Amino acid sequence: MNFLKTLTSAAMVSAIALMAVPANAADTRIALVVKSLGNGFFDAAAKGAEEAAVEIGGIEIIYTGPTSATAEGQIEIINALIAQQVDAIAISANDPDALVPVLKKAMDRGIAVISWDSGVAAEGRQMHLNPSDTALIGETIFKLAADYLPDGGQVAILSASSTAANQNSWIDAGKEALPTMFPNIELVATVYGDDDSVKSTDEAKGLIASYPNLKAIIAPTTVGVVAAAQVVTDMGLIGKINVTGLALPSEFKQFIDSGASQAVALWNPIDLGYSAVYIANALATGAATAEPGSTISIGHVGEITLDDATSAAMAAPFTFDASNIEEFSKIY
Repeated sequence: MNFLKTLTSAAMVSAIALMAVPANAADTRIALVVKSLGNGFFDAAAKGAEEAAVEIGGIEIIYTGPTSATAEGQIEIINALIAQQVDAIAISANDPDALVPVLKKAMDRGIAVISWDSGVAAEGRQMHLNPSDTALIGETIFKLAADYLPDGGQVAILSASSTAANQNSWIDAGKEALPTMFPNIELVATVYGDDDSVKSTDEAKGLIASYPNLKAIIAPTTVGVVAAAQVVTDMGLIGKINVTGLALPSEFKQFIDSGASQAVALWNPIDLGYSAVYIANALATGAATAEPGSTISIGHVGEITLDDATSAAMAAPFTFDASNIEEFSKIY
C-alpha cells in the first residue's frame, strides 16, 4: 500500500513520503534526501527505494529534497528529519562539507547516516555508496568523447555545482587519465550549470561561443547533458559538436536518435536508490556495521565491502548508444 505525505519545511514546495506499508506498521523510517526534487535521476532512485522497502518490509521511505540544489536547503530538511526522529538518513549531498555539522547532529541523536551518489565528508556519515568506481567513471566520460574523435580535438566539461563531490572526483580522475589514455584530447574548460536547466543551457552556449573549434561537450550530470544536447540541436550543430556524459536513457533517447549524441553512460539509478535503502536499513537496525572491511548486502544487486574510507562502489557504468537506447529508455 502506498500513499503520499507532506514533510513540512520552508526549504521546499513539496516532499513525498513513499510508503510500502501503513505508518502504524512501519518499524523503520528512512529518509532518502536528494539534491533537488523534479530531477529524473532521483525520481528513478525513489522507485528503487520503494522497491527495497516492499522487499524488506516494515519500512517507511520519506523521499525529500530542496526545490533547488543547495546545501542550505538540504540542511533545513535534515533538521526537520531530526525533529521527526527518523531512523536513517540516506543523502546525495550538494556540498560534502557544509552538511557535516547537521549530519553529525543527526548521528548524535542515534540516526544512521549514509551518503550515496554524491558524498559527504567522512566525519558527517557512517559510509558512502558510490554509484561506480570513481576512476572508472572519470575514464568513461572522456572515452565517450574520445571514441568519436579519432583525430582528437577540443572538449569541454559542463558539470553540476562546483561543490558537487561526485562530479568533481570524476572530473579529476578523467583529467589524470588524459595524458596516457587520451593524448589527442584537449580539455579547454570546465563550467558549472548547478543542475539547473536554464543555467546549464547558458553555460553550454557560452562554451560554444568561446571555443569555435570545440568538438565535444562532456556533461557528467543528467540535467546538464540534456541541456547541452538541446543547445547543439537548436543551434544546428549536430554532427559538429558531440554531446556526451551521464544521462538517463528515457530523457536522452531523442538526442541519440537525432545524432546530437553518439553515446552516453550511466549506472542504474533504480538500483542505486534500492541499494541505499538496503544499507541504511542494515545500519539502522544493527544488522550491519560501517567499518573498513565490513560486507553489507544490497539485495538482488549483490553486496559491497567497505574500503578504508568506509566507501564502496555499487557497479560499473553502462554505455547507451543507438543499438540499445530504445530498450533501456523504457526502463528508466
